[in-house]
Amino acid sequence: MSASTPAHDKNAQQTLLASYETLLSRVEYMHELANAEQWAELIDQRTSYVVLVEQLRELDTNVALDAAAQQRKVELLERILEHDVEIRRRLVSRRDELGKLIEVSQRQRDLHRAYAPQQGTAVAYEADDPDATRSS
Repeated sequence: MSASTPAHDKNAQQTLLASYETLLSRVEYMHELANAEQWAELIDQRTSYVVLVEQLRELDTNVALDAAAQQRKVELLERILEHDVEIRRRLVSRRDELGKLIEVSQRQRDLHRAYAPQQGTAVAYEADDPDATRSS
């Protein structure tokens, strides 16, 4: 067997498939984090996920798979993508939720700016009136 047959090197194929399984494990964990709404941890995991994908992409270009390994890779990729789609759906939902909260906060700030000068004097007068708290 010559050195020119790395295309079906079983060790290289096993290493590549193990990397895909590691990626699947990582994305399953990230999916759990998204479902638990642990956003900070999810973002931390996403960073290492991207690094792992880049490493996998490089490894993938150097290894040719036989039919069985190719089928396993397809199965793993489908599962990875299913989780990734769900994570993205959860992140979009969270982004929309945060957008609404920001909008409400901005409205409250605008109302406060508009009406605070008039309310400030009334609040000051109530605080000066010792009977205001007793007259309930």
